[in-house]
Amino acid sequence: MSGTNFTKQEVQTEPREKVFVEKVIFINRVTKVTKGGKNLGFSALVVVGDTDGSAGFALGKANEVAEAIKKGIKKAKKSLVSINKKDTTIPHEVYGRFGAVQILLKPASTGTGVIASSTIRAICECAGIHDILTKILKKSTNPINVVKATFMALGQLKKAA
Repeated sequence: MSGTNFTKQEVQTEPREKVFVEKVIFINRVTKVTKGGKNLGFSALVVVGDTDGSAGFALGKANEVAEAIKKGIKKAKKSLVSINKKDTTIPHEVYGRFGAVQILLKPASTGTGVIASSTIRAICECAGIHDILTKILKKSTNPINVVKATFMALGQLKKAA
């Protein structure tokens, strides 16, 4: 034991790849009727984000659920958009509309939490928004249209002053 000499080794740190949060919002089973019978398929709506102000979504389609989710995640990572934040919330009130869905996003004070439907909550968690108030104003709650309307609203956010 005596005489052992420990030297400090230099550890080279490589730039890490971003860690993404992946959320599956909706899985839909679809059938195509052909002359030979029914062909079963799946589509998966997926949201991906780095919890630091960027998020993306995509619809992956395949014959198996797991493959549809993988495709959706891969496509969503390619379609990341930057979202302007002010600390843990958004800088100002904004509306988003797609199809029959109209949503309202309002900033909230620290500690409020995410007051939203499960679809909008998943997007906010992926984008790193921790305090927000939301409301779906029209009757339709189609998950695909809700996601598109939310991203449309988040894209309208101006930089915080």
